[in-house]
Amino acid sequence: MKVEISPQVADFVRRQAPEPRRMLRRALRALAEDRGDIKHLEAPLDEYCRLRVDGYRTILHYAGRGTIQCVFAERRSIVYEVFAQALVDKLVGVDE
Repeated sequence: MKVEISPQVADFVRRQAPEPRRMLRRALRALAEDRGDIKHLEAPLDEYCRLRVDGYRTILHYAGRGTIQCVFAERRSIVYEVFAQALVDKLVGVDE
């Protein structure tokens, strides 16, 4: 599988302390072999999956043709709310 990392995910991983950064990078590399703690999300985010890495979550989208898009990453406590709001803002056309 091909794994595409969004700029937001890359920046988030870079900002982490060394050990969480290593864990996140290892987990993102493992996605190429379709490995990891992956779970489909429920509505309204049912087009997406999440990758669990300790206290962090990465939101994924299977784009077809063997491509996984890593679109958003954040701490577990806020990831779904922040991502859902970012999607709403994008649909409504709100620029940040």
